[in-house]
Amino acid sequence: MFFHKKETIQPVNVGNPDPRFGQLLLEQFGGATGELTAALQYWVQSFHVENAGIKDMLQDIAIEEFGHLEMVGKMIEAHTKNVDQTEAYKSSLFAVRGLGPHFLDSQGSAWTASYLNEGGDVVRDLRANLAAEAGARQTYEALINLATDAGTKQTLIHLLTREISHTKMFMKALDSLGKLDEPFFGNVKPDETVNLYFNLSSNGKEDQRGPWNSDENFEYIGQPSPGGTTEPQVSMS
Repeated sequence: MFFHKKETIQPVNVGNPDPRFGQLLLEQFGGATGELTAALQYWVQSFHVENAGIKDMLQDIAIEEFGHLEMVGKMIEAHTKNVDQTEAYKSSLFAVRGLGPHFLDSQGSAWTASYLNEGGDVVRDLRANLAAEAGARQTYEALINLATDAGTKQTLIHLLTREISHTKMFMKALDSLGKLDEPFFGNVKPDETVNLYFNLSSNGKEDQRGPWNSDENFEYIGQPSPGGTTEPQVSMS
């Protein structure tokens, strides 16, 4: 069962409402990187997890994300209701759709379940969640940079902070499974090319080398050829 407390986990105070900014906030209500997406994604993932601790973590974070959805909704409501900015109001989505939040992104596209990323394997799902939190954090940073109202900015900074907190939690969960740095999971053994790096974007000049294609970590194939024929390129350094 669920219990709802009317007080938000952090206060939401908007001093200078702006319907145009309210429209931008829709990105985190009904957008791909928004709180609804995160809440539903983590909640559904939890049903697939056998590890009791990770299941509990996913459900705790999912419910927090529902709380964040409420906070974003309250900000949108505050930016659109009782606002004496006729031209700003007319130039926003709220002129057609009505006041308050909607399951739309900032461009008016409807929320869709295709935003959700869950696949029934805890390692795969936790890695997908790292990407989800990164996308939300980036969106919040963009909104913070555009916000002119101090109360709105304070709430957005809190929401961005919690995205970082969740990222740390997901990383620790992966680490507890021994899969934070380990790319292999599942039951299918990889083939013999697993440690090969194919240099397929050569510009005819010096190719870039780093840990992702170093001789220490990979067999660097400097000149790949079709038909499975490969010639390793030995570093002269």
